[in-house]
Amino acid sequence: MDAKTAILARARDAIARSQQGRPVLEVPRNYIRTGEHAPGSEPVVADMVEKLEDYSAQVSLAPEEAEVAEAIATFLDEAQARSVVVPDGLPEAYKKAAGRGGRTVHEDSRETPIPTLELDQIDAVVTCARVGISMSGTICLDGEPDQGRRAISLVPDTHVVVLERESIMPTVPQAVDVLGQHPTRPTTWIAGGSATSDIELVRVNGVHGPRNLRVVIAH
Repeated sequence: MDAKTAILARARDAIARSQQGRPVLEVPRNYIRTGEHAPGSEPVVADMVEKLEDYSAQVSLAPEEAEVAEAIATFLDEAQARSVVVPDGLPEAYKKAAGRGGRTVHEDSRETPIPTLELDQIDAVVTCARVGISMSGTICLDGEPDQGRRAISLVPDTHVVVLERESIMPTVPQAVDVLGQHPTRPTTWIAGGSATSDIELVRVNGVHGPRNLRVVIAH
């Protein structure tokens, strides 16, 4: 039985039980929590890069911390960003990289948040991430100090995000297990630059978040 048939069968059974006044069966939660390869392994990273690039994101692999900073600065240069917002908990080396070339760096925190209208005038944002999902090319932020408030990752036009390779999971359940360790944190799931298409399939970028996604896979 394929997945579609199984899902429809469960739905029909639940409806029938409800109509007959019988208790609905408990939904099984035995999700697959292991991929073919280990988190952060070469095949998983390669799959993540492929999916991100398919979403029109640009990716840089940076094995060393100095290369991470260099990749951040290069992405911001290429985006012609003159102003950048960073969360207050971003590593200092990354903040310095954001400010190279005379860029103005705005630091945001929950205690001193930058107003949304001011964020709209800032060209780019640099954050870290909590976890990635290679099978879907998704990056998840959970609002910690190195990632900042949700607003700063949604308003500026370009998002440069640093993703640790060890935090790239092969499957969604594995990533959800990581996020589930702190279930009250606000999460933002990113799959490429923000885009949509109308009924004629005309693609429009920058609808509900940054148009440009730049990913630095660190270490």
